[in-house]
Amino acid sequence: MIFIAGPCVIESAELLDAVAERLTAINRRLGVEFVFKASFDKANRTSLRSFRGPGIDKGLRMLADVRSKWGLRLLTDIHEAWQAEPAGQVVDVLQIPAFLCRQTDLLVAAAKTGKTVNIKKAQFLSGADMRYPYEKARESGASEIWLTERGNSFGYNNLVVDFRNIPDMLAIAPTVVMDCTHSVQRPGAGDGTTGGNREFVPAMARAAKAFGANGFFFEVHPDPDRAKSDGPNMLRLDDLEKVVESLL
Repeated sequence: MIFIAGPCVIESAELLDAVAERLTAINRRLGVEFVFKASFDKANRTSLRSFRGPGIDKGLRMLADVRSKWGLRLLTDIHEAWQAEPAGQVVDVLQIPAFLCRQTDLLVAAAKTGKTVNIKKAQFLSGADMRYPYEKARESGASEIWLTERGNSFGYNNLVVDFRNIPDMLAIAPTVVMDCTHSVQRPGAGDGTTGGNREFVPAMARAAKAFGANGFFFEVHPDPDRAKSDGPNMLRLDDLEKVVESLL
């Protein structure tokens, strides 16, 4: 199984080190391998006043430091096609945000780097619809493509997960990741921020495994209530190991 974990956004070098240290320890104790995830820019925040991150230049340097110190593989998301090349020089996996999974130029640019491309399913698409983003990346030369389930829009300010999307996407790609934390979001439900229900994260992970998911994505933070992005749906770093054990 593939495990992806890290803070939503790069807040500080200290946060990256704290999370990377814990992931390395879990790797050692449980015999798994985490891909470290953090975003250098959150370009799709609810409010103009929301924290976005350090930007691509500083952010990629900070991610490179994580690899140097802790030896972890890296994942970050990109929002514009020009970001693919510099990000691909640093990270192992380029992630396409859900809202942008139909952006042809973005998918093509990510694929041309030769890095693994993780395409998150849009909140308005079915699992079967992900055939087309997958084909765009594959036909543009991507060596490895993952598809990620993260829930569907369910009325206003709510998401629901149709777990049938997982086997539908496994018919397209060999690796399907369950985004266990973004799937419990309440988009725009927090007075200018996104809300969420982190208490459902462990159950989301176990249900996804029952439907065949072979990858699991967790945004984690030592103190989610103080996180600068996605705090309400993030898993507490101290709770991550227990959830991974339940999946193993």
